[in-house]
Amino acid sequence: MKAAALAAGSTWRRRCLFLLVAAPLVLVGCGFQLRQAPTFAFNSIYVAAAPNSSLGKELKRSIASASHMTVVSDAAKLNTAQVVLDVLGDQREKVVVGLNASGQVREFQLRTRFKFKLRTPQGKELIPETELLQQRDISFNESAVLSKEAEEGLLYRDMQTDIVQQLMRRLAAVKTI
Repeated sequence: MKAAALAAGSTWRRRCLFLLVAAPLVLVGCGFQLRQAPTFAFNSIYVAAAPNSSLGKELKRSIASASHMTVVSDAAKLNTAQVVLDVLGDQREKVVVGLNASGQVREFQLRTRFKFKLRTPQGKELIPETELLQQRDISFNESAVLSKEAEEGLLYRDMQTDIVQQLMRRLAAVKTI
């Protein structure tokens, strides 16, 4: 009886080992690949964003962290950059979308809009005027105003990160300058 149990346990271990070895091979075989840092067709960029824009600051940090990328920060040296990212709009909105029976706010919709275009310093347009929009719904409770303000801040930060990631992918999609 013991021998049969040991043999069954040994077979089970072999199957588990086989699955552990086979799973990565199947993933590699199907073309699965982890997302890597983007590669750009240009080496330097000037980001024309407002100096107090948190989205602009995060974007500059993300671009600078990419390998072989230089972010030109001085407007006087704009012509030294290979491309210019013109920020045409960067705004946050808060819209009431739900009221209760007594007319008190129950739900808001938070929106972040980012409008931009990418061009060379000579004026050749690489990405036409484009708007990225992120929106999130948030419930509201008068008895938890402080916690809802903190949640609102976190949602705005999350939307900002999403927009920066979308923008990085769009910049990486530019193939010729």
